[in-house]
Amino acid sequence: MSNPGGDWEESSPERLYVITGGRSGSSAPTTLDLVTLIVARSGPRPGVQPEHAAIIRLCQAPLSVAELSAYLSLPVSVVTVLLSDLLADNQVIARAPVQAAQLPDRALIEAVIHGLQKL
Repeated sequence: MSNPGGDWEESSPERLYVITGGRSGSSAPTTLDLVTLIVARSGPRPGVQPEHAAIIRLCQAPLSVAELSAYLSLPVSVVTVLLSDLLADNQVIARAPVQAAQLPDRALIEAVIHGLQKL
């Protein structure tokens, strides 16, 4: 049992409820997945919630949603709620990770190699 004025356990349901304001989903229509990269637009504003400030400080360089979850020791669902707040307030940018390059057709590569060998 928690002590009345004391510290909450890191992942107690009560703490997570307070952090998210009781919300379980995103407040804005955003599509965040584990590999979405988050970048802060600037430093944290005075008076922001500590978890929001922590995200902004961590995201001075791009970090994925999964990395933020691990660094903050918070469930991904809680992090996505916090990120939706920051996105709605225009404090962070979410961007898809860089897509893997599409390789050209194998036949094309073989034709180029064959042509180079004839030179």
